[in-house]
Amino acid sequence: MDTSYPREDYLPAPSHKREPSPTVLASPLPRDHLVWSVFNTIYMNFCCLGFVALAFSVKARDRKVSGDVEAARRFSSKARCYNALATAGSVVLPLLLAALVITGVIHLSKLAQESVGFFTYQFSGSDDEDK
Repeated sequence: MDTSYPREDYLPAPSHKREPSPTVLASPLPRDHLVWSVFNTIYMNFCCLGFVALAFSVKARDRKVSGDVEAARRFSSKARCYNALATAGSVVLPLLLAALVITGVIHLSKLAQESVGFFTYQFSGSDDEDK
């Protein structure tokens, strides 16, 4: 029974010596925040900040693909800031507006309840109150 592949008995023993591999501390590539920018552009485009963030995200992706990591970090940071501003503006301002409307309605309802007595005052012809 002859086999054409080598048997385990004849395989060379693996060497346990390892040469030290050069350790390269490569920093991770910057994120381009493209999905967040597209979301802000389509759904919450407060003062066109979502569109500006989209432009910086595309620039960051282009720089990352071309290999200019430092410029990609710079554009990525700007895209993140504009996205945060667009998201905050689109969430906080409607909540603030709703709070102002609710407090205005509450204030007006209290004023209406207080003024009911003024408008329902009846003038009587009797002089009982004078005595």
